[in-house]
Amino acid sequence: MTTRLGEKIKALIRTNGPISVTDYFALCLADPEHGYYKTRHPFGHAGDFITAPEVSQLFGEMLGVFMVHTWQRHDTPAHVRFVEIGPGRGTMMADMLRVIARIAPSLYGTMTVHMVETSDKLKDVQRETLATHAPKVVWHDSFDQVPGGFTLLAANELFDAIPIRQFVKSPTGFRERMVGLDSDDALAFSVGVAGIDPALLPAPAASAENGTIFEIAPAREAVMNTICERLKASGGSAVVIDYGHLVSGFGDTLQAVRKHEYDPPLAHPGEADLTSHVDFARLAQTALACDVQVNGLSHQGDFLLALGLEERASALGRGKDVATQHDIRAAVERLAGEGEGRMGELFKVLVVSSPPIDLGRFRAVD
Repeated sequence: MTTRLGEKIKALIRTNGPISVTDYFALCLADPEHGYYKTRHPFGHAGDFITAPEVSQLFGEMLGVFMVHTWQRHDTPAHVRFVEIGPGRGTMMADMLRVIARIAPSLYGTMTVHMVETSDKLKDVQRETLATHAPKVVWHDSFDQVPGGFTLLAANELFDAIPIRQFVKSPTGFRERMVGLDSDDALAFSVGVAGIDPALLPAPAASAENGTIFEIAPAREAVMNTICERLKASGGSAVVIDYGHLVSGFGDTLQAVRKHEYDPPLAHPGEADLTSHVDFARLAQTALACDVQVNGLSHQGDFLLALGLEERASALGRGKDVATQHDIRAAVERLAGEGEGRMGELFKVLVVSSPPIDLGRFRAVD
């Protein structure tokens, strides 16, 4: 038994042969009829997963502080384009705007807010979340629609949802991983004939065992390049936060999440979130190739703590009951702590700017 999208994919495979992992990934998330982000509200306890902004208001507040500091380092330009790509339920943007309005009213007063979102369902939720800021908020289906001008951009858990390609080491070299049908007519991974430029493989590729998987994401690098080209043209900074690794390497990170539990990636197409870890090294290389400053890479925990997460948490809990204070401490531990179920080490932060600026003690450095 499979899903409606699963049946659609199987019919496609029967007609045209196996499809690449990147095509399967894209269909699962963005199929116009059955795609995951086209048919449901995935965020929060009632959905399939919880993102950092849903853990606590502290996350968005710290990002708001960072954006104000970055704006100041850019010499406080007026009429800022404040952009979020993939804004979820609008929770992070609401928390950032609340802080910005309080500590930098001159920034808040002249900036416009641009939400880049493809899901009509999520746009409706975001409009409700941002109702108090409605006069200055505009929605776009793509980043290209955001008007030019000095830009401050945030992207939290965006890149993990952009499709990847996978290659498998075989006796004849690395070959593209495909999705086909097994003898029971169920979706199954297979190996295709397309190879990969050996120069793209990390060392030591020659000694990798058969079955070793390498992931690459040209679509992610294209999005990063588009962001960097905008910063070069208009000036500004972007902060990218996601789970991933700081050094390129081998490994299978394709994963599905359904009802807050890990799910086999081929089990419930269209009904489970499909993601993979982000290669931050390649994103940073993309920015440098675009002649945009990389202010640094860090673990999320280090980044948030440098911004004053613990101090803000103490202020938030002051005078509150014991249960509320416990919840606040638990949220800090989940956002900045290390180990299973915590985001501080697994999630990374990349900050890029043009023209170059000095972010001082707020620099994201590993």
